[in-house]
Amino acid sequence: MNYKKKIEILKKYAYYYYVLDNPIVSDFEYDKLYKEVLEYEKEHPQEIDFSSPTQRVGGVVLKNFEKNQHKTRMWSMEDVFDENGLITWVNRVKKVCENFDFYVEPKLDGLSLNLLYENGKLITATTRGDGEIGENVTTNAFTIKSIPLEIPYKDKIEIRGEVVMGFVDFEKLNKERMNNLESTFSNPRNAAAGSLRQLDSKITANRNLQFYPWGVGENTLSYQSFFEEMNFIYSLGFKKPPKRDKCKTIKELMKNYQEFLQIRENLPIMLDGMVVKIDNIFCHNELGYTVKYPKWMVAFKFPAVEKYTKVRDISLQVGRTGVVTPVANLEPVDIDGAIVEKATLHNFDEIEKMDLRIGDEVVLIRSGDVIPKITKVLIEKRDEELPKTKRPKICPECGGELLDEGALIKCQNLVCPARVVNSIKYFASKKCMNIDGLGGKIVETLYEQGLLKDIEDLYKLKFDDLIVLDSFKEKKSQNLIDSIEKSKNTQCYRFISSLAIEHIGEVASKKLCDKFGANILNVTKDEILEIDGFGEEMAQSLIEFVKVNSDKIKRLIEIIKPIDPEKKEIKESPFLNKKIVITGTMSKKRDEIKKIIESLGASVSSSVSKKTDFLIYGENAGSKYDKAISLGVKTLSEKEFLGEINVK
Repeated sequence: MNYKKKIEILKKYAYYYYVLDNPIVSDFEYDKLYKEVLEYEKEHPQEIDFSSPTQRVGGVVLKNFEKNQHKTRMWSMEDVFDENGLITWVNRVKKVCENFDFYVEPKLDGLSLNLLYENGKLITATTRGDGEIGENVTTNAFTIKSIPLEIPYKDKIEIRGEVVMGFVDFEKLNKERMNNLESTFSNPRNAAAGSLRQLDSKITANRNLQFYPWGVGENTLSYQSFFEEMNFIYSLGFKKPPKRDKCKTIKELMKNYQEFLQIRENLPIMLDGMVVKIDNIFCHNELGYTVKYPKWMVAFKFPAVEKYTKVRDISLQVGRTGVVTPVANLEPVDIDGAIVEKATLHNFDEIEKMDLRIGDEVVLIRSGDVIPKITKVLIEKRDEELPKTKRPKICPECGGELLDEGALIKCQNLVCPARVVNSIKYFASKKCMNIDGLGGKIVETLYEQGLLKDIEDLYKLKFDDLIVLDSFKEKKSQNLIDSIEKSKNTQCYRFISSLAIEHIGEVASKKLCDKFGANILNVTKDEILEIDGFGEEMAQSLIEFVKVNSDKIKRLIEIIKPIDPEKKEIKESPFLNKKIVITGTMSKKRDEIKKIIESLGASVSSSVSKKTDFLIYGENAGSKYDKAISLGVKTLSEKEFLGEINVK
């Protein structure tokens, strides 16, 4: 089977899986064929097919999004909220068009996107923006598997739709962000919008976004029925919505609306209403547009579960990672049979934005199983001046100083009761101190028994402490004691990483150790900022952490005695202390080239700037090479560089 045939089969498999939600082969069979295609493309890069599924993995990192103009305007939509509003709109339509049908589809809650195809190929993908000009997110759109890179239609056409994130993927993403100590998204719509607008397309590729078309912009189609026009769009390889219909009367419209209300809680994606369009395209032209929206369509919004209540107090919850989350304590209110007394406030930036104060009356919304949220503060109903809500400076659990980073406020104290268990789990994990046998449940058991109150207590544990506990036999007890002892004299970077300092992961820990060793107690902010890749936020986080935990870090260093990286003697060379960027395809592996550069006492950077000293390039060097030339950066081919240092 030749390469082109394999591509067509892969695209067919992907279409059934991502568009029709109906897989026709096993994951194993798909992956096997995918790898065969990938191997061929590595060996024959000049033959890579534009529409190959392998081209969807992302990898382009942009500095910012360029603006892009739509061929025809992307309009907003008029909202109606009840049957009377719908009837009023229909009566306005009847004044212009006498005979017409309705087309209904779900109003998906995501981010609108405009796809431009020319000669069957996806040329650009642009967000709605102001309707005239949006942001060019083409590289990210390429990673969305329900967007065809190629369609069987050669005329120029703009296909418009909604980029959404399913509930399962939304929950998975928020869980990952919580584990990484990152702020979470408040709903799937925000998650979809944030994911599509990533400057690094690899991040978008990992977010499993979906695209549902709902209309067209510039086109040469000649359909008279909007329903038939959308049938054609779906036939090009696009995903259909979970429900759509044609109907003739308001009674039928209301029936569809009730059906949408009934099914929305069981759908995998978020809906916030039903879109009603006039099916007869001739009427679209007759009705025309207002300055904001088409007169031939409306969004019939779902009713919001909205209640009024009062904020009694704002309490603070300290998570296991130390992140402090404000929670509104409310006067109890019944929403759909559930008594609600608390609502998440996400963070203190949100509180300041709403100007929320204790004693305020607020509007509370709850939809399905979504956590209740305060959407509005009724400032005009304040009977008296209420004191502004202050950002906390002291941890409510341990009394330690809090690190305020704006959106995130965090307790840095490793012995804070709210975070000590999670700190020990992370400290003992495989990528940190790698203490075999000390899993999460065992940590919790030891904490509950009073044997572990902080990380230092790990190194005070004795065989006799463990053998008396349930499920601890002789062998298990001794193995754990041995593993803890073995963790001493670990590599420096593992020790630094195990402290769970905000923004300081494995890579940053290695760079810190290369410069300072394990002794990070007396380093200054300016010294930290000298390290390549370290910014203001990382430096400040480290300084604050050391300030709060200096005594504990000192004691741990004395106990563990982490091993500093060996300092190899670096011979004098033209590359000593220089910043170097690598670009293009090399004859040697990129990691090998990087190690050679670092062995010369130079540092490798990912982007070209005025501070770059050398650019080393291989075949197919692109924009980095051009930028280096424009900035006057010295360039060396791979062959010239290796010749300079006498490496074959």
